[in-house]
Amino acid sequence: MKKALFILFCLPLLTLAQQTYVPDDNFENELIEQGYDAVLDDSVTTANIDTVIYLDVSSLNIGDLTGIEDFTSLTRLECEENKLTTLDLSQNTALNHLDVDANTLTTLDLSSNTALTFFEGADNQLTSLDLSLNVALTEFYCENNQLTSLDFKNGNNTLIVDFACTNNPNLTCIDVDDAAYSTANWTEIDATSSFSEDCSSILGIKEFTSSKTLIKTFDIMGRETTFKPNTLLINVYDDGSVEKFFSNGTLNN
Repeated sequence: MKKALFILFCLPLLTLAQQTYVPDDNFENELIEQGYDAVLDDSVTTANIDTVIYLDVSSLNIGDLTGIEDFTSLTRLECEENKLTTLDLSQNTALNHLDVDANTLTTLDLSSNTALTFFEGADNQLTSLDLSLNVALTEFYCENNQLTSLDFKNGNNTLIVDFACTNNPNLTCIDVDDAAYSTANWTEIDATSSFSEDCSSILGIKEFTSSKTLIKTFDIMGRETTFKPNTLLINVYDDGSVEKFFSNGTLNN
């Protein structure tokens, strides 16, 4: 009798555990339209979605894609032209095609999506992307963002057949496997951007943006010289100021 009562007590919990929380009504309505759900109640039966391999929920005014984590078999996700500000794809490890174009994403972690071959992330507000673990990538589109950092050094850059990253005015350096190769083959970048095998060394150089004008540069022996890498140098400006710096970017005032 006690065993039967225990089972009856646990049944509602088991039923609840089989549901996936979907708080966005626009997202859930589309799941209903596609036959994965029946009632608009902020949940969908997990068994109905965990074998889905392709999902298109584009242009539906969706602001929250919570619930996508239980689409564990998903290989292709189209969620462009929505109002997404965040997106957690850490559980969608089978994903190989992702289109998040025209949302308002500021960050996106793709470190768990190592099978990804296609990424479309244009027209967002992304400030940084780390694709160093996405070794299968062949197509990358990330125009019209706010990128300041892009790590594309994944060891397989020669797989790329299409790379577009224009209209990212604050992106001055892109980390890659081979700067010469990327410069020759990936031309859709801004004129202010360049490729490097180590952006940290380039971005570490202090940029002097004030109105003062550099007059001369000296080495520590007092000899006039030009810029030399990995050397302690002294800059003299027309306003009388002097700045001593190590040319890998370490400034010593």
